[in-house]
Amino acid sequence: MSFPYLCPACGTNRSRFNIIEQVVQSVKKDAKTGEIIGRVDPSDPFQHPYRGEKYRVQCGVCGIVESEERFILNAKRNHLKADVFPNI
Repeated sequence: MSFPYLCPACGTNRSRFNIIEQVVQSVKKDAKTGEIIGRVDPSDPFQHPYRGEKYRVQCGVCGIVESEERFILNAKRNHLKADVFPNI
């Protein structure tokens, strides 16, 4: 999160963002009602582990939500100093 961002949609915002931390909750639902009837232990062999992103980023100007990597790569492509970016 300590890298420059540039919105990939509006292309102008470099400073106003919402960082969205994704919190995974493995649940078991009633098939008929949709009610959550319990939590599923992550070690349960029938529960596929979540492998998505830990963070998403929302542009504070246009509202688009994308992966953090898209915002970083867009900033990198748009002529920011190369020394602030590690090898991604």
